[in-house]
Amino acid sequence: MAKKKKTTRKATPKAGAAPKAAKGRAETVAIKRAPVKLTDLDKSTLKLIETTAQRVQGSIMKRVLPELRFPVRSLANVKYQKDVGYFELGKGRKARALSVNTVKNFAQTLRLMSISKEMVENDDFATKREAYYVSKNWGDCKFREQAESDAVMDDIEALASPAGLSREQLRYYPEEHGGSVAGNLVVIDRDTETGDPIRIDCTAFGTGSYSIPHSVEHLQFETNAKFVLAIETGGMFQRLNNHKFWKSASCILVEMAGVPTRATRRFIRILADTKKIPVYCFVDCDPYGIANIYRTLKVGSGNAAHINRFFCVPQAKFLGVTPQDILDFKLQDATHDLQPVDVKRAKDAIKNDPFFQAHKPWLKAFEQMLKMGVRAEQQALAKWGLNFVIDDYLPRKLANREAFLP
Repeated sequence: MAKKKKTTRKATPKAGAAPKAAKGRAETVAIKRAPVKLTDLDKSTLKLIETTAQRVQGSIMKRVLPELRFPVRSLANVKYQKDVGYFELGKGRKARALSVNTVKNFAQTLRLMSISKEMVENDDFATKREAYYVSKNWGDCKFREQAESDAVMDDIEALASPAGLSREQLRYYPEEHGGSVAGNLVVIDRDTETGDPIRIDCTAFGTGSYSIPHSVEHLQFETNAKFVLAIETGGMFQRLNNHKFWKSASCILVEMAGVPTRATRRFIRILADTKKIPVYCFVDCDPYGIANIYRTLKVGSGNAAHINRFFCVPQAKFLGVTPQDILDFKLQDATHDLQPVDVKRAKDAIKNDPFFQAHKPWLKAFEQMLKMGVRAEQQALAKWGLNFVIDDYLPRKLANREAFLP
């Protein structure tokens, strides 16, 4: 009698379980990391998350619909005072109660906060893109698009902001790093494996530069620089760095690359605060360069009102290019006509922006720009020679710092 062939059933993986490694795949050696040392901010972050979870649980146990309250993030809910120096968040709040319509968003919020707790405890982080993909293991609770996860992340940051916390403390980082840095500065970072300090000399990159990391809270600085020069365009930064303007002017150059990232703004703020040095901004003379790039660096924005106190640089001043510079440096034939969008942005700044309304010199500058009907780029100074900006423009401007716009 023939024997029955013995069969074995393959185990099916549980839903949501991570796939097993394929046979024959080379094993990787895990890199050791320094022991986790919770900072005061880490402890505050954990306390916020745990308190929020306990409050939600307590409401559920009492058969009361739990709710989360968030600050309203808009220009209409901010105020500006010269002595404070940045857009402060107003009293406007919005509440999100658990309901049939909000249950998914409510669950997503709590899940992201739970992951944040794990990352703080393990000294780890997730990019905004990774946070979106993490949700793919959440079943019906997953995000359909990254715009959804970004919006929930912004809500969590807003919820945490009254406790003095930002998204970086929650360990969610943007994909992009900060700008570039060159000049009289030593950045003291740390080795993630040993925890030992690493000294980074920003004068020693040859024709290159130091790149600001996505998280800067742990950085320390050594410098004898007289000021920080924050520069809008990469091309101008490269010119000043290549000719070592930072050496002759004894300064630190920071490339903003348009509207500066959160990491760039925070880097400049910590550097300026800890080393007590001024910050001067060098951007294009147009409504966008002034009302978006400079204004965002100095006082923040309405949409980010809940974090302006961390990321703005109130001590910043506007070196140029100003509308008056177009006349003083005879750049009239190196300008471009203002487009309708430029005119609209300038008029909006005059009429609706609390920062510009609080400073008459800025209102006068915008009115002068509108009357002239032109804008000028930093590179317009090349009319007088490629290095005119180094040999003439910047030295003349720096010799009259009292004239800088606020």
